[in-house]
Amino acid sequence: MRKLDIGYAMCGSFCTFSKAIKTIQELVSEYNITPVFSDYAGSTDTRFYDIEKFTKQIEEICGNKAIKTIKDAEPIGPQKMFDALIVAPCTGNTLAKLSHGITDTAVTMAVKAHIRNARPVVIGISTNDALGASAENIGRLLARRDYYFIPFSQDDPKNKPRSMVCNFEKTAEALSNALKGRQIQPIIS
Repeated sequence: MRKLDIGYAMCGSFCTFSKAIKTIQELVSEYNITPVFSDYAGSTDTRFYDIEKFTKQIEEICGNKAIKTIKDAEPIGPQKMFDALIVAPCTGNTLAKLSHGITDTAVTMAVKAHIRNARPVVIGISTNDALGASAENIGRLLARRDYYFIPFSQDDPKNKPRSMVCNFEKTAEALSNALKGRQIQPIIS
């Protein structure tokens, strides 16, 4: 039996990249993973990572070259490249773009191209305004077919009362459920 093909897209919530790396390491034993990076996630040196080293590390873990451009993401749909697509971390900016149909990064193109095949997109939010401006966009995606969420919770209620981050350790379970057309419950933990 073949391993399912999974796209793993990452947006610019750099402080959660270490959790994403651990998640990808866990998933590669069961799935064929292809990384997809937003413009910032794939090109920005930060205090957390040197982008060249980070990209190389992810590509080595996955055994696949990262998709970093809109042009390279477009064939995802016509070629039916993925059985499912994970976007984690998914920033508030990307949530808004997905909610409003804006396609201007490799990640948003990957989702647009993938969703046309009625296959699951699993969202792992990481945004400082999930209980603020991004709440509407989360609600819009929850109401749409083929979008599923990794359970999420407040990461620092006292100092950042509107901030929420997905529970990365629930990614495999959320993916497994999404592949069966089910939303893992509870969504908010």
